[in-house]
Amino acid sequence: MSKAWLLSFIFVLSVAPVMVTANEAKPASQDLFSPEGYRIDRYRSPTPNAIDDVQTISTSELKAALDANPAPIVIDVINSEYRAARFIETKPHYSVPGAYWLPNTGRGNLDQPWLDYLVKNVRKLTMNNQDHPVVVMCKSDCWLSWNATRRLKEAGFANLFWYKNGIDSWKNADLPVEVTAPVPPEI
Repeated sequence: MSKAWLLSFIFVLSVAPVMVTANEAKPASQDLFSPEGYRIDRYRSPTPNAIDDVQTISTSELKAALDANPAPIVIDVINSEYRAARFIETKPHYSVPGAYWLPNTGRGNLDQPWLDYLVKNVRKLTMNNQDHPVVVMCKSDCWLSWNATRRLKEAGFANLFWYKNGIDSWKNADLPVEVTAPVPPEI
């Protein structure tokens, strides 16, 4: 086999069309977002820097806000397994002190009972004051908090903060955490 023939063969392979199935040809963004614009897959991946009309809050700003009056309501939306009308916890869940854990409310395809669970609990926690500050968090690079924040905005909450960097940054700053249990749903 000559060197020229081998180079020609490699060139042909490099420019030849690649066969793809219909599923492979679909742009990845169609698989990642619902028609309503919620992230539905790969929740642990880089997130945008902001959400329209919502303030992104840093770790130092959250720490200061928790000492302010009124302190914000902190909503943790990290998922938890839910079976037989209860959450299944196999290890302690650590969050920002005083946070309320409303699991499974940041999913992109959210069933109505879970949306109601999110909105009703936040209304209850803010005593129906949609101007009360609310911080939504998860982990760093987590779309669950991004989705849940957008849903609360659509539900009329006007003083929302997104803690984009999440519990990972809080822990990395050597700030205190506490074990929290999920708020039981009325589903």
